[in-house]
Amino acid sequence: MRISPTITEKLAKGILLLACLSAVAALLFVIGFVLVGGLKHVSIAFLTQPILDMGRSGGILPAIVGTLFMVAVAIGIAAPLGVASAIYLAEYTLEGKVTQVIRFGINCLAGVPSIIFGLFGYILFVVIMGFGWSILSGGLSLAAMVLPTIIRTAEEALRSVPEEYRSVAASLGANRWQIVTRAVIPYALPGILTGVILGIGRSIEETAVVIFTAGSAVQMPTSLFDSARSMSVHFYILAREGISNENAYATASILIITILLINISAYSLMHKLMRGRQTS
Repeated sequence: MRISPTITEKLAKGILLLACLSAVAALLFVIGFVLVGGLKHVSIAFLTQPILDMGRSGGILPAIVGTLFMVAVAIGIAAPLGVASAIYLAEYTLEGKVTQVIRFGINCLAGVPSIIFGLFGYILFVVIMGFGWSILSGGLSLAAMVLPTIIRTAEEALRSVPEEYRSVAASLGANRWQIVTRAVIPYALPGILTGVILGIGRSIEETAVVIFTAGSAVQMPTSLFDSARSMSVHFYILAREGISNENAYATASILIITILLINISAYSLMHKLMRGRQTS
């Protein structure tokens, strides 16, 4: 029996919609499960007090500060390097074997498990360079981990810029750098920012890299050479060792809310920039 194309199309559309709704439902279930178990334990005191009794009591202020410091170091290094590398690959190289090798290396680096970056950071930054378990070691290791994501996202954003923009700028006498900075980057900025935001989100949620390089000290960090405990590491230790399920759920809730706020802010900023670009 032959099924009509209309029925086939409706069936395929229904299956795709069901798959999409299933993914969204799973996401909402996980987020809801964690928030329901954790938000009731979140308070101003929990966010502003130091970690006491290895996490059985007190708050998570040192973990919040340690997370912010490590993310700042990671993005402060990875974002300029990643965007500059993407500009070079997209605007200053021809498609050849060298470019293919570089892009292949970046893709391979993006697929390396995070624990490998943790071991790499431990050997290089903690042991060989002598930084010890510190925010600096953790931030440098995170920068190496998120660098491929930023490069790939920024390169795709730059390549999505219509070639007419470059041609018009060149016809007006602009050199290559002027074309890149005044015609290409403004158009690709939403995509570039998306890659940077993805790097921030991955840095905040990472555990394996940080626990090998930054340590898990519960004291408030005062410099880049102090050991620090990120929120993800704090949650991992509390949950794995059964120290305090209540504080573990509360820490996980703060992590989820932080990442959600970052993603919402990124999409809002991206759409605002795109609307401004369309109206200009």
